Amino acid sequence: MIYLWFIAAAITEIAGCFVVWAWVRLDKSALWLMPGLASLAFFAWVLTRAESDIAGRTYAAYGGIYIAASMIWMWLVEGNRPDRWDLTGFAICLIGSATILLPQRG
Repeated sequence: MIYLWFIAAAITEIAGCFVVWAWVRLDKSALWLMPGLASLAFFAWVLTRAESDIAGRTYAAYGGIYIAASMIWMWLVEGNRPDRWDLTGFAICLIGSATILLPQRG
């Protein structure tokens, strides 16, 4: 279940950041900022839904998912297919995320 929250967080964070990118770098209207800010606020709330007692560990594990989602965004939204180095980094990040998140600690 935690990975579903991470995926939702990644989508909302990337979307929110992308609208700022579009406003600054692609000359889009400042009106783009309103849904972008709402998306970023929703991202922050969604990330708190991840079941973990330690925020730092949650954020670290989420980082791997964010990187993976960024590669998917680059491919599907921006039309730039990941190369072998992107895919290698993608795999390393997912392994790192699972290594942080999945062990039972006691």
